[in-house]
Amino acid sequence: MWQTIGQQRALSLLEHGIKNNGLAHAYLIIGPPHIGKMTLAIDFAQAINCQYSQPPCKECQTCKKIAGGKHADVRVIEGTEDGSAEAKTGSQISIDEIKALQHSANLPPYEGKYKIFIINGAENLSHEAANCLLKTLEEPPPHVIFVLLTSNESLVLPTIISRCQRLELKPLASEEISRMLTTSYKLDGQKARLLAGLAQGCPGWAINAVSDNTVLAQRAQFVEEMFFLLETTWGERLTYAAKLGSNKASAEQALRNWLSCWRDIMLIKNSCKEAVVNSDYLETLQDLSQRLNIAEVRTFIQSIERSLAYIATNANLRLIMEVTLLNMPRLKERARAP
Repeated sequence: MWQTIGQQRALSLLEHGIKNNGLAHAYLIIGPPHIGKMTLAIDFAQAINCQYSQPPCKECQTCKKIAGGKHADVRVIEGTEDGSAEAKTGSQISIDEIKALQHSANLPPYEGKYKIFIINGAENLSHEAANCLLKTLEEPPPHVIFVLLTSNESLVLPTIISRCQRLELKPLASEEISRMLTTSYKLDGQKARLLAGLAQGCPGWAINAVSDNTVLAQRAQFVEEMFFLLETTWGERLTYAAKLGSNKASAEQALRNWLSCWRDIMLIKNSCKEAVVNSDYLETLQDLSQRLNIAEVRTFIQSIERSLAYIATNANLRLIMEVTLLNMPRLKERARAP
């Protein structure tokens, strides 16, 4: 049984390839963070090597080993932090890791039908690593399948993309995620709807939020800091930009949380309150919708979207955050009661 939620087009294509011995030597799975790329890759590795007639069974020794990361023929390659002083801009997959992959790929499978190499974050391949991998993709060894995962296809070499079968995972409807949370995780309807909305179509985010309380706590921190920044000084904003400008993951997460709130403000201004995602902050968002005009809301939504696009290209993070916060509308602090 496939653990992947939704994504019927991708599942049908992979199942057809397995049943008809029509597997590609390389796949590129594309989708936003937490959409289920790794889940699908593990499902696929299990289905290819499963010992039973209805793969993936999840019960045979092979499926269990792959799920536990202990199968000799299924390897996940992930980059490590580059250690630079520039704020840990992300991970990088080195040429040494790809050379080790090539050596292993040239050996026959040890205990399975196929060797599977899952490259998590293909956009993080160094230039040398990408060109090294390309040589292997051009002349792939038999009984080897490469599965590349990426949340940013534009940063993957076009020549690598052209040698892979492309599978794009689409965001799920919030109703589908909510139903999964109530049936599989026994959440009450209100909490399930909140998490499903905040997940923005990515079930992995909602599942993480169920098992890890810090996910919602961090989101609350970013949202409340945004409310504070609306009424603070330019100097305090630049100080905050410097703090977020030292951590790519935090900056991106903050901007995504802010974007969700500003879209909610736009919905409220257009009399669509029932579609608000951040329902636990509804009262504050309604107040902001009255204090902001529609042009300010629209312009800042566009500013956040541009900033997220720049972050994806590894532009100067601190500068991105400074520009974003200087573009944020500044509200006058409310007069305090004497």
